[in-house]
Amino acid sequence: MPVNRKLGRAADQRTAILRNMTTAFVINGKVETTVARAKEISSIVEKLVTTAIKEKDNFTTKEVKVSAAKLDGKGKKVLVSKTSKNGNKYDVVDREVKTKTVQVDSPSRLAARKRMAYWLIKSHDAEGNVINPINKMFDEIAPRYEGRTGGYTKITKLGARRGDGSEMAILEFV
Repeated sequence: MPVNRKLGRAADQRTAILRNMTTAFVINGKVETTVARAKEISSIVEKLVTTAIKEKDNFTTKEVKVSAAKLDGKGKKVLVSKTSKNGNKYDVVDREVKTKTVQVDSPSRLAARKRMAYWLIKSHDAEGNVINPINKMFDEIAPRYEGRTGGYTKITKLGARRGDGSEMAILEFV
């Protein structure tokens, strides 16, 4: 018995379809597709959510010094003129050092993020902002299903598609 469905595609096309649909599902919370694809996406997402729940709080925070350019009132970089050893004058961006709190993943959480990166691709929303679905898994989806032990998705069958008669379904989070 095969491990997963072939979906009538070559291996590279199949993984591309599943990656794109899995990413769209995590970002939007629901996706309309064929029943076979929905079952494949559901099994992938179930494993990803389980991993995210397990590694949700497995990180530490750390203070880091960050050097950033000083900005004026209009948001432009402040320039300062400096003189070099041989007497030449240059305009240099004035910088300030700040301390910033950053999140440091433990090794197991980092490995989980790398496994998720295989299926979840960075994407853009309607305004053009970059959305990282891996962060969404850890920050929004994992806390929502913390008490559950599986069954994070549901498939609702819609009926046959008009063009080719394949069974359609809506896959959504419970």
